[in-house]
Amino acid sequence: MSGVARWIQGRRRSLPSDGERREEGAGEPEGGATRLEALRALASGVGTTLDEDTTYAELTRAAVRLAGGAAAVMRRTGRTVSGYEAVTGTAALLPDDRWATAVAREAGFPAADRHPEPWSEHPPGHRGRPALCVPLTSGTDQYGVLVAARHGTAFTRAEAEQLALLAERAASHIRHARSYDQVSRTAGDLQRALLAEPGRPHPNLDVAIRYLPAGSSRVLVGGDWCETVRLHFGRTLLVVGDVMGHGLEAAVDMSAYRSSLRYIASSDLPPHRVLRQLDDIASGEGERRPATCLLARVDPGRGQVTLSSAGHLPPVLIDREGRTTPLSVPVGPPLGTGFGGYESATHRLAPEQTLVLFTDGLVERRGEDIDSSLARLSELRFTTGDGVDHVLDTILTRLDARHAEDDVAVLAARPYARQAQPAAGDATAAP
Repeated sequence: MSGVARWIQGRRRSLPSDGERREEGAGEPEGGATRLEALRALASGVGTTLDEDTTYAELTRAAVRLAGGAAAVMRRTGRTVSGYEAVTGTAALLPDDRWATAVAREAGFPAADRHPEPWSEHPPGHRGRPALCVPLTSGTDQYGVLVAARHGTAFTRAEAEQLALLAERAASHIRHARSYDQVSRTAGDLQRALLAEPGRPHPNLDVAIRYLPAGSSRVLVGGDWCETVRLHFGRTLLVVGDVMGHGLEAAVDMSAYRSSLRYIASSDLPPHRVLRQLDDIASGEGERRPATCLLARVDPGRGQVTLSSAGHLPPVLIDREGRTTPLSVPVGPPLGTGFGGYESATHRLAPEQTLVLFTDGLVERRGEDIDSSLARLSELRFTTGDGVDHVLDTILTRLDARHAEDDVAVLAARPYARQAQPAAGDATAAP
């Protein structure tokens, strides 16, 4: 045992019984049932989110409500211990953080037959201000200590046990929060890696893509994706898709759909036949999640776009005057169902017109009919000459997509106008 541990153990004092005098204002309710109900009420307010910092703040607030004085957390990562965090109450009552750091570093793991034991001390130079350090331990994971302090009498055994229960509850939620963050980072890294490597369209097509995770960067990334595939004769296949669910599993399935799409599209099949083959592959894999998908084969040479949908929302077309209009497309079942039955529809796509494909997170709002959601997008107007990047930024801003309840993937494409070739011998031709 190290010197610090021996110092702590040598100075550890027995916690007073419940009958001894206690700090004014820090009394516990009379009656076991009442105390238990009060403790349940406090515990219910600890771990309300999957955010570690929020859990620490909730824990210290509950500790001050229970025992008065002040409370803080010292976070432990390996052998590194932070300073006081999530301070609640009168911070001046807290002991020297060097003492609490030593306790946090020496707070070991509990034995199999007992819970972590809190230390009650009068830290050096802080007579009259007893402090209690409670380990934040869940299983074999040690996250630091809860430090509680007040002026006057020492903490009772009942208070120490109640604070230990709150700390145990908080540690369990902290463990879940860290696991959640790890999965979120893994899924996010996978999603960003995939989105960072879209195919390159033909030079005769100007394309912009945006992806926004739902709510904030802490929310699990979903299965939304965009893709562009170069085809023969100057054509480009544009794709948006949405795998059901969120997280690592959805991102992995999205990667599988994307790989299959690239392989099938290389054979230059019509869009509805591409969807049919994707559905056959996905339905043959029992673990693959269903997905919606919209394909748009753009042919700038002919000035047209051919659309086919697997349960996906239709795209919109922004004309030269900046008006936005939904394009009709036959809708088949989502991919992975095995039902097939996909069809295609062809529309005019002239230079200076912009085609916008998107996932449902862009327009859908809780409690709103989908027709109303699409109408809100169709009401948008744009300025002639806006580039595709500006078009997407305008759409995301006006629809408040950064606060959407679901992930948002959106793609805009605009064909270039062909430059007329000067006739031979034309004196006005540029050299």
